[in-house]
Order: sequence, then C-alpha cells, then structure tokens
Amino acid sequence: MTTRETLLSLFEKNKGRYLSGEEIAEGLGVSRTAVWKAVKKLQKEGYNIDAVTNKGYCLSPDTDILSAEGIKEHLNDFYRSKAKIDVYRTVDSTNNICRQKANEGESSGYIAVASSQSSGRGRRGRTFYSPADTGVYVSFLLTPRDFQVEDIAKVTTISAVAVCMALEKMTDKKPSIKWVNDIFVDGRKVCGILSEASYDLEDSKLECVVVGIGLNLYPPKNGFPDALAETAGSVFDKPSQISRNKLVAEILTNFADLYLHENPLEYVEEYRKRSFVIGKDINVITPRSTKRAHALAINDDCSLQVRFEDGHEEALKSGEISIRVAE
Repeated sequence: MTTRETLLSLFEKNKGRYLSGEEIAEGLGVSRTAVWKAVKKLQKEGYNIDAVTNKGYCLSPDTDILSAEGIKEHLNDFYRSKAKIDVYRTVDSTNNICRQKANEGESSGYIAVASSQSSGRGRRGRTFYSPADTGVYVSFLLTPRDFQVEDIAKVTTISAVAVCMALEKMTDKKPSIKWVNDIFVDGRKVCGILSEASYDLEDSKLECVVVGIGLNLYPPKNGFPDALAETAGSVFDKPSQISRNKLVAEILTNFADLYLHENPLEYVEEYRKRSFVIGKDINVITPRSTKRAHALAINDDCSLQVRFEDGHEEALKSGEISIRVAE
C-alpha cells in the first residue's frame, strides 16, 4: 500500500485519538515529512484530520468518507484477506465496473463501491437515481465454476436479506422486502438490487454474476425526481452519524455468511420473515397483461406462489414479472 493508504488505515483504526507524527513515522517506516504530505493529501480529499502541535494528528470520529481502508477495518480477518475493494467518488455504474473487471480476469471477491453513479441501472432497463453523498452503491463479482441460472435468484434474495440485517443492526429501522428485490422502510423504497449474468455462449454456462446494491440513506438535496417522488424514500430524514464504511462492511459480511452457510436454505427463512407481500392481494404485471392475484408464500427457491382469480396457482420467478400491492 502507499503511504496515504497505510496512514488512512491507521487513522481508521484510531478515530478520535491523537497520534504523534513521530509515532506514525516510526510505525510506517517513513519520514515525518512523508507523513505530513500524506496528511495534507487526505485533508484535501475531505478527511477531517486535526493537527495540533505536541499532540499530533487525529481523524475526527464524525468523518464519513467511503474508503477501502475504512470498509476493511470493519471486516473480519478472513473476509478482509479475500476482498479486493475499489472505492470511487463517482462512476457510471458500479455494475459496469465489476463487469469490466471480470473481462480483465478478476474473480470472486472483487467489490466496487461508489458515492454516486451517473448511469445507475435498475431492473427492466430503468435507471437508479444515485446522487452524490446520499447513499451507497455497491457491486460485487461472483465467478464460481458451478454457477447455475437459478443461482441468480439466490444471490439477489441473499443480498436483500444482507441489507435488511445490516440496517436492523445499525439503525432502529425495520426494513421489509417487496418481492423480489426491493427493500422498503416506512412504506418507501430505499434500496434496489440488480443481478446481471454473463454467459459463455460456446459452453452455454454462466461465467459470472454481478450483484449491484443501491441504498438511499439520506434525501437528495433537491428531492427525488418527479417520477420517483411517490415511491422512493431514504433510511434517514437527514444526514446522521451512521458510518457508511461500517454499513458496507456489514452488508458484505452478511452476504458472505449467508452465501457460504452450511444450511443453504437459511437465507430463505430470513427472506420470508421480512416479506410484506405474503398474504396480500397483488397485481401481477407482465408486458402483455395485468392480473389480480393473492400472494400465498415464498417457496424454497424464493419464487412467489400466487393464486389468480380463476383459482389456478403459479410460482412466479425473478425476471418474469414485477408486482405491485393492489390498492
């Protein structure tokens, strides 16, 4: 790592504590001048680092800038050693970054994080509004050799549970899931999840899956666009003291724990507990029609079991339909 990266990691571990320039220089094996230059660079990037004569340098505990070092600080040793994290101020799409990395030979464990996206994507070609510093946008790459098509629904639903668990741990909110990939807080959509697959056309096999998570933490300065104003929301009404780095780490840890769990169906039960669709009348919307139905259950493959008005039942799968709770 560079002196800047190593210093930032040290500051993240000692937020709110003064470290002398001499102590830092000795620990990093660099000169005090190099430390001073690295501190100045971090300050220009927006880090609130206090410098006091005879006390040293201190990173404010209120600092909330996304960084790879800050995220890794909250991962356990095993996940920290496996994860390769790049953090960007802004990108067109974190999913695009992961797909590009996959084309360059990157494998499972690569994670792209951004503070904003210029071309964030949702399902069915929709855009995902991703303004600066109001949320977190995270994508990760999966390249297991035995990946099957049905696993796409699995990683999408695991991601939804991972986000809910992180919010439950770090806030007083009670998030719920609208099948299949939307997370709601206080009746508003605060998170969308998009899983995209790449295929090997010669072998007709999945090469990789990219999972993208867009989470609105705070309201945009000028509000949501008109098209989203009735449905979109944020976890908090105004900026709070939540650490975005820790939140991202919690989401990644939860996903990995559930994905690697010895009981492959544990995540399904966690998903069911947070579903607000089961037991409600819904509209099943396809490109050709809209039909009324009753949501019966979430099946073990996370398909939605519904009964239509004519009495016949069907298991709806991800990618086939979208749903809206009937008025």
